Amino acid sequence: MQQIQSLIRAVPDFPKPGVVFRDITPLLADAGGFARCIDALAEPWQGSGVQAVCGIESRGFIFGAALAQKLHAGFVPLRKPNKLPPPVVSVDYQLEYGVDQLQARNDALRPGERTLIVDDVLATGGTLAAARALVEQLGARLVGASVVIELAALQGRSRWPDGTPLHGLLRY
Repeated sequence: MQQIQSLIRAVPDFPKPGVVFRDITPLLADAGGFARCIDALAEPWQGSGVQAVCGIESRGFIFGAALAQKLHAGFVPLRKPNKLPPPVVSVDYQLEYGVDQLQARNDALRPGERTLIVDDVLATGGTLAAARALVEQLGARLVGASVVIELAALQGRSRWPDGTPLHGLLRY
């Protein structure tokens, strides 16, 4: 984990004063570090029968697609509105200053399909909760979720229901 953590750059006061942004681009640019990150994301799910990995737009696509390949599963993008051709299913979720939405194709997951959600960062938990609702709306069986970075001070984990595994590689 130390090598993965060393490849994530802390950028103070971005995008606004008081925020420390965790920049994953050095991790993505390092082939060995990225491979170790995907191995670490995959480790808790080996042998769990994951059939589909849902990646949340946009950085969740990067980790999700690589993780799906590692787990021999399909990849499903969970997108912002108006990015997928119809028919789609949608879930609205609260932002700090408004509402956003996630969408998936209405046939993206099969009923009962063992599904994992992946994103780069868990902050307040709203996006991850919306992804969960979308997976459930599609009738799939949620196995759990993985994130590369968990911003513990924002308490996003508290929005994740008890009993469903949530794997975070790094906590800040």
